[in-house]
Amino acid sequence: MNLKKYFIRALHRLQKGPGYTYKELLVWYCDNTNTHGPKRIIKEGPKKKLIWFFLTLLFASLVFWQWGILINTYLSYNVTSSLSIGFKTMKFPAVTVCNANPFKYSEVKHLLKELDRLIEAALERILQPAPGNSSENASPPLDLRLWHQIPLVLIDEHDKDNPVILDIFESNQTAGGNQTAVGNQTAAGDQTAAGDQTAAGDQTAVGNQTSAGDQTAAGDQTAAGDQTAAGNQTAAGNQTTVGNQTAAPPAPANTTSEEKKYKLAVKLCSHQGSDNCTYRNFTSAAQAVTEWYILQSTSILSKVPLQERIRMGYQAEDMILACLYGAEPCNYKNFTQIYHPDHGNCYIFNWGMDEEALNSSNPGAEFGLKLILDISQQDYIPYLSSAAGARLMLHQQKSFPFLKDQGIYAMAGTETSIGVLVDELERMGYPYSDCTNNGSDVPVKNLYSQYNTSYSIQACLRSCFQNHMTEICGCGHYMFPLPEGVNYCNNEDNPGWAYCYSSLRSSITHRQICIDSCKETCNDTQYKMTISMADWPSEASEDWIFHILSYERDMSTNVTLDRNGIIKLNIYFQEYNYRTISESAATTIVWLLSSLGGQFGFWMGGSVLCLIEFGEIIIDSLWITVINVISWCKGLKQKRAQARYPDAPPTVSELVEAHTNLGFQHEDAGALPRDEALPPEPGTPPPNYDSLRVQPLDVLGPDSDAETE
Repeated sequence: MNLKKYFIRALHRLQKGPGYTYKELLVWYCDNTNTHGPKRIIKEGPKKKLIWFFLTLLFASLVFWQWGILINTYLSYNVTSSLSIGFKTMKFPAVTVCNANPFKYSEVKHLLKELDRLIEAALERILQPAPGNSSENASPPLDLRLWHQIPLVLIDEHDKDNPVILDIFESNQTAGGNQTAVGNQTAAGDQTAAGDQTAAGDQTAVGNQTSAGDQTAAGDQTAAGDQTAAGNQTAAGNQTTVGNQTAAPPAPANTTSEEKKYKLAVKLCSHQGSDNCTYRNFTSAAQAVTEWYILQSTSILSKVPLQERIRMGYQAEDMILACLYGAEPCNYKNFTQIYHPDHGNCYIFNWGMDEEALNSSNPGAEFGLKLILDISQQDYIPYLSSAAGARLMLHQQKSFPFLKDQGIYAMAGTETSIGVLVDELERMGYPYSDCTNNGSDVPVKNLYSQYNTSYSIQACLRSCFQNHMTEICGCGHYMFPLPEGVNYCNNEDNPGWAYCYSSLRSSITHRQICIDSCKETCNDTQYKMTISMADWPSEASEDWIFHILSYERDMSTNVTLDRNGIIKLNIYFQEYNYRTISESAATTIVWLLSSLGGQFGFWMGGSVLCLIEFGEIIIDSLWITVINVISWCKGLKQKRAQARYPDAPPTVSELVEAHTNLGFQHEDAGALPRDEALPPEPGTPPPNYDSLRVQPLDVLGPDSDAETE
């Protein structure tokens, strides 16, 4: 109870207005505020009051509108970028060099033998060799299991609304004494018939036959004893037969390129024999063959242990022929070996993992890194590596090199000079940008942490893709590190992995999930390169240079090197000037307060004190509201009490009479049962108030005087 009284008393003390109504408080505020406008509303005449009220309301609205814009600008957390140029001794970047070809063909030929035979036979069908180009020597039959897992198909687009899909190879499931012919036979008048023809013998023909003088048949003809004949046979017009136990393309040899309108595509199915397939079309057969070969070789190499893959790659002592850093000689032992799925064995100079990073003493080519590399182009895999040269990349210490994205090529037979300029990027963190310092706040598990490298957005994106692939496809892609407990995809264990991989790679949804999950690093160093090339060695000096390099590598007096495999690199700082691109907040709290005050002072002539006055009236309004609520609650309580006792309360005299004269109060007879009714309480009966009334004299009888006497 005391607390309630204290609270009410405190409310009265805090209330600063002249009264307890909103109208009185508002008039008091307009009369005492330092803000221009409200005073004129209560002191001017009726017309001016209306004008000043309109102007005050208009300018107050403008102030709040400008304040909203300023606060929204501040909460957007925009940044401004500033460029500064400094001069200091800098750390030499880490240099990663790889061969464009991941493995020596002599080492992996036994693994890719069947694959090479398949693609060679497919190219013969695609290119339709001229008479006499095909060999008639006996060759072992093709193993079409690899082909049927991920086949190449021809898409006939003569009718664009109804394209026809034609398989380059047809399966040879022939029984003894049966001959099968499957083909497209075209007669005059553009009439086409396709059928199966069976005869005695183990002979299969698949092809296109055209009548009316231009009749061509292309097929597979196999004799008893597995004897294969490949050639061109013409009869009854222009009839050609091409045989090697496989099918020929359906296009006639005498048609032009405009009439063929065939496209080569890779057929990817969810599993072998399924109708749920997709076709990856290519504008050039070269692109299709390369993509198909990469998919097939990925499946084969994924089953090879890592140490075996490292052994099949190019070794440092064979690849790095000479090394010089500044004036100090170096060799392959100064490089750190790392296995890269795209390029095989790669070698990193100045990675900074085991020892401190090297500093560059001076800018210029004389103080940089000089390398002579041998890429052994004659041992390239013919269908896997179509580009020859060295792949190199400059990056920060302790960072993983993503050469496929950021690397550059150095051409064989040239001296490539690379001048380096350094850009340092400094981004502001949350809430100005969604960057990370070390990747600890990124929800994606970094699979490249097994290399003890620092976080990068490329590592995050690839880790995210690999995690999605292991969840959806049940296996991991060969080009990315594996999570624990997961194996690489291959055609035997995961027949539909290529279809799943292609669908996932083209999925915009999964790509956007990874982009949203990964973050840029707050601090980054980028190396801008200026590249120039010249032929090396020159014709005048190549003889003695190749003799010396051959002797140093092979201890041989014969020349074992040529300009198709030699590359010279010069990597150096162009200058010690480095650029720092840093971000700073475009809007600060000081800017916000000054802008808010400027708008308020310009439109209303107010200041911070005026805002305090406005806050004071708001507090007083709240106190008045609380007091009114308390009064309303009291009134409601009294109304409830009156509802319980509808009669008027007794007066004081009635209460005294009832207390002193017990006979004045009677119990209601109906309150108790009849048999339990209480006897009447003793008491003095009430006086007869009629005896006090004045009666007229004629009413009084003659006996009245005697009685009174």
